[in-house]
Amino acid sequence: MLVLNRKKGQSICIGEQIKITVVDVQGDYIKIGIDAPREVGVYRQEIYREIVSSNLQAAAGETGADKHHLLDELFKSQLETIPR
Repeated sequence: MLVLNRKKGQSICIGEQIKITVVDVQGDYIKIGIDAPREVGVYRQEIYREIVSSNLQAAAGETGADKHHLLDELFKSQLETIPR
């Protein structure tokens, strides 16, 4: 994992098409703005996991434990494909 320090108003770029800007900082919370093409999905992690879980449920009739294992594996593989 790449860890960067940024101040309010500063940005980072991911590739040529994605820009993440620190919009506001209040205590333990930050607001970020994300500029990305419409075809790039941008989700909070908990929402993304729910989407994948729902897709797995719709695609297969596996047990709950199997679904969680598949979801974890899929999420790990997605993290590995993020450019650093």
